[in-house]
Amino acid sequence: MDVLINVFVALHIIGIASLLGGFLTQMKAMGAGTARFVPAMLHGALTMLVTGVALVGIHQAEGHTVNNLKIGIKLAILVVILGLVYVKRDEEKVDKGLFGAVGGLTMANIFIATLWV
Repeated sequence: MDVLINVFVALHIIGIASLLGGFLTQMKAMGAGTARFVPAMLHGALTMLVTGVALVGIHQAEGHTVNNLKIGIKLAILVVILGLVYVKRDEEKVDKGLFGAVGGLTMANIFIATLWV
């Protein structure tokens, strides 16, 4: 079971890398006002959602305790990110504030995952 958990953790990290990488590649365009949500951002957020749910399920199935408050907050942030990226994915330009909010929420999710014990 440890191998399965490690595979899902790796896929979860790949998802966050895709979401954050897509954001970072558009930073210059954000300054020019031409930033857009790239497909990698949507796919990364979806990967994070699926693997995160799987990880929580596996941990609970093994009888481990899960910090439901932490997981709930991370899930809420991810749902907001996913909603914004999904709704605005076909637009040629996204408002700077909205695009920055997705980047900030992504960073918040990373810090919650790593700093909240």
